[in-house]
Amino acid sequence: MRLLPDLGNDPERYSAELIRRVIVAEAGRSSRPYLQTMTTALRGYLRFLAASGACRPWLDRAVPTVAHWRLSALPRYLAVADVERLIASCDLTKTRGIRDKAILLLLARLGLRGGDILNMRLDDVAWAEGTVRVCGKGRREVRLPLPQDVGDALLDYLEKVRPHVDEDRIFLRSSAPYRPFANSASISDVVRLALMRAGITDPPSRGANLLRHSAATGMLRGGATLDAIGSVLRHRSPDTTAHYAKVDVAMLLRIAQAWPGDASC
Repeated sequence: MRLLPDLGNDPERYSAELIRRVIVAEAGRSSRPYLQTMTTALRGYLRFLAASGACRPWLDRAVPTVAHWRLSALPRYLAVADVERLIASCDLTKTRGIRDKAILLLLARLGLRGGDILNMRLDDVAWAEGTVRVCGKGRREVRLPLPQDVGDALLDYLEKVRPHVDEDRIFLRSSAPYRPFANSASISDVVRLALMRAGITDPPSRGANLLRHSAATGMLRGGATLDAIGSVLRHRSPDTTAHYAKVDVAMLLRIAQAWPGDASC
Protein backbone atom coordinates (compact mmCIF):
# COMPACT_ATOMS: atom_id res chain seq x y z
CA MET A 1 0.00 0.00 0.00
CA ARG A 2 2.88 2.36 0.69
CA LEU A 3 4.35 1.82 -2.79
CA LEU A 4 1.11 1.79 -4.79
CA PRO A 5 0.74 5.60 -5.07
CA ASP A 6 4.11 5.74 -6.86
CA LEU A 7 3.58 2.55 -8.87
CA GLY A 8 0.13 3.60 -10.08
CA ASN A 9 -3.17 1.75 -10.29
CA ASP A 10 -2.61 0.15 -13.72
CA PRO A 11 -0.33 -2.93 -13.43
CA GLU A 12 -0.17 -3.18 -17.23
CA ARG A 13 1.99 -0.05 -17.21
CA TYR A 14 4.49 -1.40 -14.70
CA SER A 15 8.03 -1.57 -16.05
CA ALA A 16 11.45 -2.54 -14.70
CA GLU A 17 12.51 1.11 -14.77
CA LEU A 18 9.46 2.22 -12.76
CA ILE A 19 9.91 -0.51 -10.16
CA ARG A 20 13.57 0.27 -9.61
CA ARG A 21 12.88 4.01 -9.40
CA VAL A 22 10.18 3.50 -6.75
CA ILE A 23 12.40 1.28 -4.59
CA VAL A 24 15.38 3.64 -4.85
CA ALA A 25 13.15 6.55 -3.80
CA GLU A 26 11.81 4.53 -0.85
CA ALA A 27 15.38 3.71 0.23
CA GLY A 28 15.90 7.39 1.00
CA ARG A 29 13.21 7.41 3.70
CA SER A 30 13.24 3.90 5.17
CA SER A 31 15.63 1.77 7.20
CA ARG A 32 17.35 -1.13 5.49
CA PRO A 33 15.52 -3.88 7.41
CA TYR A 34 12.17 -2.25 6.62
CA LEU A 35 13.16 -1.80 2.98
CA GLN A 36 14.05 -5.49 2.79
CA THR A 37 10.57 -6.35 4.02
CA MET A 38 9.02 -4.07 1.40
CA THR A 39 11.01 -5.54 -1.48
CA THR A 40 10.02 -9.06 -0.41
CA ALA A 41 6.37 -8.03 -0.34
CA LEU A 42 6.67 -6.29 -3.72
CA ARG A 43 8.18 -9.37 -5.36
CA GLY A 44 5.30 -11.49 -4.08
CA TYR A 45 2.78 -8.91 -5.31
CA LEU A 46 4.33 -8.78 -8.80
CA ARG A 47 4.38 -12.59 -9.04
CA PHE A 48 0.69 -12.64 -8.12
CA LEU A 49 -0.10 -10.03 -10.79
CA ALA A 50 1.88 -11.95 -13.41
CA ALA A 51 0.14 -15.23 -12.53
CA SER A 52 -3.21 -13.43 -12.84
CA GLY A 53 -2.27 -11.97 -16.22
CA ALA A 54 -2.51 -8.41 -14.89
CA CYS A 55 1.07 -7.42 -15.72
CA ARG A 56 3.97 -8.69 -17.80
CA PRO A 57 5.91 -11.64 -16.35
CA TRP A 58 9.29 -11.56 -14.62
CA LEU A 59 8.94 -8.01 -13.31
CA ASP A 60 9.69 -9.37 -9.84
CA ARG A 61 13.29 -9.79 -11.02
CA ALA A 62 13.51 -6.03 -11.53
CA VAL A 63 13.13 -5.39 -7.77
CA PRO A 64 16.65 -4.47 -6.61
CA THR A 65 18.35 -6.35 -3.79
CA VAL A 66 18.90 -4.36 -0.62
CA ALA A 67 22.45 -4.76 0.66
CA HIS A 68 22.46 -5.57 4.36
CA TRP A 69 25.18 -7.33 6.32
CA ARG A 70 24.62 -8.88 9.73
CA LEU A 71 26.06 -6.82 12.61
CA SER A 72 27.17 -4.12 10.16
CA ALA A 73 25.78 -1.22 12.22
CA LEU A 74 27.26 0.24 15.38
CA PRO A 75 25.68 -0.82 18.71
CA ARG A 76 23.02 1.59 19.94
CA TYR A 77 23.90 2.71 23.44
CA LEU A 78 23.73 5.56 25.92
CA ALA A 79 26.65 7.21 27.66
CA VAL A 80 27.15 6.19 31.29
CA ALA A 81 26.00 9.62 32.52
CA ASP A 82 22.76 9.34 30.54
CA VAL A 83 22.08 5.88 31.94
CA GLU A 84 22.40 7.27 35.46
CA ARG A 85 20.08 10.17 34.57
CA LEU A 86 17.57 7.63 33.33
CA ILE A 87 17.61 5.72 36.60
CA ALA A 88 17.54 8.87 38.71
CA SER A 89 14.41 10.09 36.88
CA CYS A 90 12.22 7.58 38.75
CA ASP A 91 9.92 9.20 41.32
CA LEU A 92 10.49 7.10 44.45
CA THR A 93 7.49 8.64 46.19
CA LYS A 94 5.23 6.66 43.86
CA THR A 95 4.64 2.92 43.46
CA ARG A 96 5.43 3.01 39.77
CA GLY A 97 8.69 4.88 40.33
CA ILE A 98 10.00 2.29 42.81
CA ARG A 99 9.05 -0.53 40.45
CA ASP A 100 10.52 1.18 37.38
CA LYS A 101 13.82 1.86 39.13
CA ALA A 102 14.23 -1.86 39.86
CA ILE A 103 13.45 -2.69 36.23
CA LEU A 104 15.86 -0.08 34.84
CA LEU A 105 18.67 -1.21 37.14
CA LEU A 106 18.24 -4.84 36.10
CA LEU A 107 18.41 -3.81 32.45
CA ALA A 108 21.33 -1.41 32.89
CA ARG A 109 23.53 -3.40 35.27
CA LEU A 110 22.95 -6.98 34.08
CA GLY A 111 22.12 -6.33 30.42
CA LEU A 112 18.88 -8.30 30.62
CA ARG A 113 16.37 -8.48 27.80
CA GLY A 114 12.81 -7.26 28.17
CA GLY A 115 11.60 -10.85 28.12
CA ASP A 116 13.95 -11.72 31.00
CA ILE A 117 12.30 -9.04 33.14
CA LEU A 118 8.83 -10.09 32.03
CA ASN A 119 9.31 -13.73 33.08
CA MET A 120 11.32 -13.17 36.27
CA ARG A 121 9.76 -14.98 39.24
CA LEU A 122 9.99 -14.63 43.00
CA ASP A 123 12.04 -17.80 43.50
CA ASP A 124 14.56 -16.70 40.84
CA VAL A 125 16.28 -14.44 43.38
CA ALA A 126 18.66 -16.17 45.79
CA TRP A 127 19.10 -13.49 48.43
CA ALA A 128 21.60 -15.44 50.54
CA GLU A 129 23.85 -16.02 47.53
CA GLY A 130 23.28 -12.61 45.99
CA THR A 131 22.33 -14.03 42.59
CA VAL A 132 19.38 -13.99 40.23
CA ARG A 133 18.35 -16.80 37.89
CA VAL A 134 17.65 -15.81 34.30
CA CYS A 135 16.04 -18.06 31.72
CA GLY A 136 16.39 -16.45 28.32
CA LYS A 137 16.40 -17.48 24.69
CA GLY A 138 16.43 -21.21 23.98
CA ARG A 139 15.47 -21.88 27.64
CA ARG A 140 19.10 -21.33 28.65
CA GLU A 141 19.23 -20.87 32.40
CA VAL A 142 22.07 -19.03 34.14
CA ARG A 143 22.66 -17.36 37.49
CA LEU A 144 24.03 -13.83 37.46
CA PRO A 145 25.48 -11.90 40.41
CA LEU A 146 23.11 -9.29 41.83
CA PRO A 147 24.87 -5.92 42.31
CA GLN A 148 24.16 -4.13 45.57
CA ASP A 149 22.15 -1.27 44.08
CA VAL A 150 20.06 -3.66 42.00
CA GLY A 151 19.35 -5.86 45.00
CA ASP A 152 18.42 -2.84 47.14
CA ALA A 153 16.00 -1.51 44.51
CA LEU A 154 14.45 -4.93 44.00
CA LEU A 155 14.00 -5.44 47.73
CA ASP A 156 12.39 -2.00 48.08
CA TYR A 157 9.87 -2.92 45.41
CA LEU A 158 9.06 -6.33 46.88
CA GLU A 159 8.74 -5.16 50.47
CA LYS A 160 7.16 -1.74 50.07
CA VAL A 161 4.93 -1.52 47.01
CA ARG A 162 4.44 -4.83 45.21
CA PRO A 163 0.75 -5.82 45.49
CA HIS A 164 -0.03 -8.87 47.64
CA VAL A 165 -1.57 -11.10 44.99
CA ASP A 166 -1.38 -14.78 44.13
CA GLU A 167 1.16 -14.36 41.33
CA ASP A 168 4.77 -15.52 41.30
CA ARG A 169 6.04 -13.22 38.58
CA ILE A 170 7.96 -10.38 40.22
CA PHE A 171 6.90 -7.35 38.24
CA LEU A 172 3.22 -6.42 38.10
CA ARG A 173 1.23 -3.50 36.84
CA SER A 174 1.10 -0.62 39.29
CA SER A 175 -2.69 -0.18 39.14
CA ALA A 176 -5.56 -2.64 39.59
CA PRO A 177 -6.15 -5.27 38.39
CA TYR A 178 -2.63 -6.24 39.47
CA ARG A 179 -1.45 -8.52 36.70
CA PRO A 180 1.92 -9.25 35.09
CA PHE A 181 2.92 -7.25 32.05
CA ALA A 182 1.33 -8.53 28.85
CA ASN A 183 4.55 -8.71 26.81
CA SER A 184 8.11 -7.44 26.60
CA ALA A 185 6.94 -4.30 24.77
CA SER A 186 5.61 -3.13 28.16
CA ILE A 187 9.17 -3.31 29.53
CA SER A 188 10.35 -1.20 26.61
CA ASP A 189 7.63 1.32 27.50
CA VAL A 190 9.25 1.70 30.94
CA VAL A 191 12.51 2.67 29.20
CA ARG A 192 10.75 4.97 26.74
CA LEU A 193 8.97 6.90 29.51
CA ALA A 194 12.19 7.15 31.54
CA LEU A 195 13.95 8.69 28.53
CA MET A 196 11.24 11.33 28.36
CA ARG A 197 11.47 12.07 32.10
CA ALA A 198 15.25 12.35 31.93
CA GLY A 199 15.05 14.79 29.02
CA ILE A 200 17.04 12.55 26.65
CA THR A 201 15.45 13.65 23.39
CA ASP A 202 17.69 11.96 20.82
CA PRO A 203 18.45 8.41 22.00
CA PRO A 204 19.64 5.94 19.32
CA SER A 205 16.66 3.73 20.20
CA ARG A 206 13.89 3.68 22.81
CA GLY A 207 13.45 0.06 23.87
CA ALA A 208 14.79 -2.28 26.53
CA ASN A 209 17.69 -3.34 24.30
CA LEU A 210 19.08 0.20 24.51
CA LEU A 211 20.13 -0.45 28.11
CA ARG A 212 21.39 -3.94 27.23
CA HIS A 213 23.72 -2.46 24.62
CA SER A 214 24.70 0.32 27.02
CA ALA A 215 25.62 -2.26 29.68
CA ALA A 216 27.82 -4.17 27.23
CA THR A 217 29.54 -1.02 26.03
CA GLY A 218 30.13 0.15 29.60
CA MET A 219 31.66 -3.22 30.58
CA LEU A 220 33.96 -3.14 27.56
CA ARG A 221 35.19 0.37 28.29
CA GLY A 222 35.63 -0.61 31.93
CA GLY A 223 38.17 -3.27 30.93
CA ALA A 224 35.99 -6.41 30.70
CA THR A 225 36.97 -8.95 28.08
CA LEU A 226 34.65 -9.90 25.24
CA ASP A 227 34.40 -13.41 26.72
CA ALA A 228 33.21 -11.99 30.04
CA ILE A 229 30.68 -9.73 28.33
CA GLY A 230 29.41 -12.65 26.25
CA SER A 231 28.91 -14.69 29.42
CA VAL A 232 26.90 -11.94 31.13
CA LEU A 233 24.78 -11.25 28.05
CA ARG A 234 24.41 -15.00 27.36
CA HIS A 235 25.45 -14.79 23.72
CA ARG A 236 25.56 -18.09 21.87
CA SER A 237 28.14 -16.90 19.35
CA PRO A 238 31.32 -14.91 20.09
CA ASP A 239 30.68 -13.05 16.82
CA THR A 240 27.67 -11.37 18.45
CA THR A 241 29.80 -10.13 21.35
CA ALA A 242 32.54 -8.97 18.98
CA HIS A 243 29.99 -6.50 17.61
CA TYR A 244 30.67 -4.31 20.66
CA ALA A 245 34.39 -4.07 19.88
CA LYS A 246 33.48 -1.39 17.33
CA VAL A 247 32.88 1.14 20.10
CA ASP A 248 36.23 0.53 21.85
CA VAL A 249 38.03 3.38 20.12
CA ALA A 250 41.18 3.10 22.26
CA MET A 251 41.66 -0.54 21.26
CA LEU A 252 40.91 0.15 17.59
CA LEU A 253 43.48 2.97 17.49
CA ARG A 254 46.21 0.52 18.52
CA ILE A 255 45.52 -1.81 15.61
CA ALA A 256 44.40 0.65 12.91
CA GLN A 257 46.71 0.85 9.90
CA ALA A 258 47.88 4.12 8.39
CA TRP A 259 45.77 5.44 5.52
CA PRO A 260 47.61 4.44 2.31
CA GLY A 261 46.67 7.57 0.36
CA ASP A 262 50.11 9.17 0.76
CA ALA A 263 52.09 5.96 0.20
CA SER A 264 54.15 5.80 -2.98
CA CYS A 265 53.64 2.95 -5.41
